[in-house]
Order: sequence, then structure tokens, then C-alpha cells
Amino acid sequence: MINAALVGIDFGKTDFEASLEELSLLAKSAGAHPAVTLTGRRSSPDAAMFIGSGKAEELRLACEANDIEIVIFNHALSPAQQRNLERALGRRVIDRTSLILDIFAQRARSHEGKLQVELAQLQYLATRLVRAWTHLERQKGGIGLRGPGETQLETDRRLIGERIKMLQGKLAKLRRQHGTQRRQRERTRTMSVSLVGYTNAGKSTLFNALTKAQAYAADQLFATLDTTSRRVWLGDEVGQIVLSDTVGFIRELPHQLVAAFRATLQETVQADLLLHVVDASSAVRLDQIDQVNEVLHEIGADTIRQVLVFNKIDAVPELAARGGTVERDEYGNISRVFLSARTGVGLDALRAAIAEIATADSLAEASQPPAAADWNALPHEPSREAEHGR
Repeated sequence: MINAALVGIDFGKTDFEASLEELSLLAKSAGAHPAVTLTGRRSSPDAAMFIGSGKAEELRLACEANDIEIVIFNHALSPAQQRNLERALGRRVIDRTSLILDIFAQRARSHEGKLQVELAQLQYLATRLVRAWTHLERQKGGIGLRGPGETQLETDRRLIGERIKMLQGKLAKLRRQHGTQRRQRERTRTMSVSLVGYTNAGKSTLFNALTKAQAYAADQLFATLDTTSRRVWLGDEVGQIVLSDTVGFIRELPHQLVAAFRATLQETVQADLLLHVVDASSAVRLDQIDQVNEVLHEIGADTIRQVLVFNKIDAVPELAARGGTVERDEYGNISRVFLSARTGVGLDALRAAIAEIATADSLAEASQPPAAADWNALPHEPSREAEHGR
């Protein structure tokens, strides 16, 4: 395990401490040991090195004293800032986006997941070729190296561009295949339910508990990258539903990943119901709910009915007694369920809640008039949570 220095600058945001703690977890998930943590306070980033020359010198001395191999910033760095920092520190410097991309590259298992990670990495790298290839910006020359008038930098840009187009084509094909599968489910009137939530909220543990599947679950960030779907039997009255486990969200999720993982997140966009899994033991759970809802809005899934599932209540003494509790909003709609996926407390209540929603949706569909153009135009009244409105 390599030693890493973590750098976080407080620009006055309220979630600074939580964000820095999250960076430490991300570094550990990537296989690094956070040996040094450097913090500071600024009103705005320094244009040249993000942290200013004085802080950079303090960081350099800390790196030398602690045998640091890599420096990880809890912010997005420009290519110029990254280049200047590496020159000043004499060490490799990466930002939060690069760290998350690296974790995704380690964890991707399916063919589709690997394609999406590679696409995100190439899109990120394309903006930083100048930093990586400054020594090759001259014309190629020498025996066997004379190209068609291209510099090495231009060649790399062209090759990366071609690879990006190829990956986008493959992912578009996979999206069409997913669309065919969804239309098949719609024809058989199978309800689609997606688990969404902040990373490490316990979605995969809940998925395994509901489906008896063996999806990978671990107490680490981004344990799940690939969408897994299973059928769940909810009794004779409801029949089967399709439950999908999706990638967890995180604050400041890189836009390259949101775009690249659109095919995976499409399961969320097309769902009939979202079970928003919340880590009840987290001190910043309300902030995490906000972060997830921001990403749901970005991918166009913010209008889908949502039920908050407060998980890990066994780790919160004041909530442990509420296991199996189902709360409703002022309209009588189910808004929150309290459970522990690890111990199984409250799972039956969640199954009953999903069955109730599925039954109500089926009755609503059956009562709709055949020509429903005007009815479809009516706005949908979203559910409102007692603790947290969207």
C-alpha cells in the first residue's frame, strides 16, 4: 500500500469535514494509505497551484518527511495546476475525479462496466494530454518515426478521439439491447423497482436480502458498479417485480462518469419506483439525500415515485425500535420505511410497502380511460417526505 498525502481546502462550505473524511475513504478504497492530511482555508483557488506557493512548500516538506508517493486533492484541478504542483512537489498529483475514476477502473466487472469506465477515463485524459506529453509536442523524426506531418500530441488526440467514438458506439448498442429488455417487461406488465442511494448506504446488502442473490457487498465506497437485476415474488396478488441494484452516488460525482454510466443509470430512469436507500447511521444523511437527488435530477429520474428506506437502524440506538415502521405523507402515500438489511428487521414491511404501491398502480392503470391524452397531460403530484422534501 502506497503512502498518500490528502489535501483539502475549506472554501466556506458546510460539508468540508464530511467531504475530507470521504476523501480518506476513497483513498483507502483505491489502495492508498492516507499518511498526511493537509488542510487550509482560502476564499478562492490559486490560479497556478490551487493552494498557493507557501502551502505548496509546506506540503513538499510533509511529503519528504513521510515518504509520500502520491498527493490526492479533494478538488478538481486544472491541467496547468496539476502540472505545476507535480513540478513543485516532485511527486505524482491527482485530483478527486481521477481518484474516483481509478476506483471505478478497479471495480468494473461486466463488459459494459469496463467500457463505461474506459470511456470516462479517455474523456478525462483528452483534456490533459498537454500535461502528459509536453516532451512530445515537437514533430516526430528519425528513422521509422517520420509521420504524416503530425506531432505526437496530435496523433494521440486523434487516436483517443477514434477510441471514444468506438466506445460510444458499443455503449449505444448496449442501450438499445436494454431498451428491448425493458419493453419486454412492459409488455408483461412487470413492475420495475430500482435501489438508489449514496455509496456505501447498504444497497447491495438490501438487494441480497430481498432477492437471496449473491451480489458483491462490502463496507467500502463503490462496491457495486454494474447494475444487477433479479425477479422478486411478492405474493399471488402482485406477482413478480424486477428489482435492480445500481451504482452508488457521491458528492461531486465527476460529470464524465454521469455521462459514461448513462446506460447503467438508464435502469433508474425507466423504473416505476425508486427505493432511495439512506445510511441512517451517517451524521450527514440529509446532505447525502440531497446529493443523490441532484444526480437523479441530472439523469432525468427526479419525477419517478420515491420511497426513502432508512437502512442500518441497528447501528443507531434511537432508531432501532422503529424497525418495520412505515410512515406516510399527508396524502396517505408511503414515504419512509425503517429497516436493517443486515439483521433482516423491517424487510417484511418493505416488501408489503412495495406490494401496496404495485397494487395501487395496477388499479390506477385499470381505471384509466382508453383515450387518455388529456389525463396524461395532468401533472403528477410528487410524494413529500416528512423529514426531507424534494
